[in-house]
Amino acid sequence: MITVTGATGNVGRTLVELLAEAGEQVVAVSRQPQPAHPAAGVRWARGGLGDAAGLRPALEGSRALFVLLGGELNSHGESPDALLRTIADAGVERIVLVSSQVGATRPDAPSHARLREFEAAVRTSGRDFTVLRPGGFASNAFAWAETVRTKRTVFAPFGEVALPVVDPADIAAVAAAVLREDGHSGRSYELTGPEAIGPRRQAEVIAEALGEEVAFVELTREQAHAHLAQFMPEQVIAGTLDVLGAPLPAEQAVSPDVAAVLHRPAAPFRAWVERNLPAFR
Repeated sequence: MITVTGATGNVGRTLVELLAEAGEQVVAVSRQPQPAHPAAGVRWARGGLGDAAGLRPALEGSRALFVLLGGELNSHGESPDALLRTIADAGVERIVLVSSQVGATRPDAPSHARLREFEAAVRTSGRDFTVLRPGGFASNAFAWAETVRTKRTVFAPFGEVALPVVDPADIAAVAAAVLREDGHSGRSYELTGPEAIGPRRQAEVIAEALGEEVAFVELTREQAHAHLAQFMPEQVIAGTLDVLGAPLPAEQAVSPDVAAVLHRPAAPFRAWVERNLPAFR
């Protein structure tokens, strides 16, 4: 059995489907209600990583656990040690943690200190572990969906700054592989898309998929900061804007790890857009 936290998110939802299709028994953990028609072999449990003790029933009998911090847990909450004690007590043998590329490229960045704490705890847990370090998510483009629908316009900063954004479905596919297969213990995989693409070009790809014009309006850093402050902790905003506006060479490089694990190329941004086009219509 495999336990998946964040099971209704961009990564977790796909991961649950992939594991169920592969014949695995899955415990899907989420603070959101379960789907109306859950897949066969999937048991849903209400909860999350913010309550390690409460997670214990969802871990009973599981051999592996997928960990993805979400929302406020990226900046505060219980110590990683509380989760690791619960994992050890439940007898879970394998942990797959979604961290961030920034944990490696900017090891002193305050915005990602919490993820680094979880990485360190997992590495010293005595469990079989794999760390996934994705770069920017293609699904961050969902933030433009409303203005594309209503104004056929994308508002974003740093229009020409290109990053190799990764499709969350590829993160899920890599997670499914390392949860089920041997040979990944102690490894860290950097997950990116197959090409660097900037916000202006992303807007063009959305327009091409819609078959309609989509304007691009470049925000200043200050305007972008004000927008992110509506839903992102302050200590995370500055680090996010630093990566988006002044990425390091390593953050703009395409990683081979998705292809190495999945034995196929990483999906381009266009594939993500075409799959999620109804959100932009």
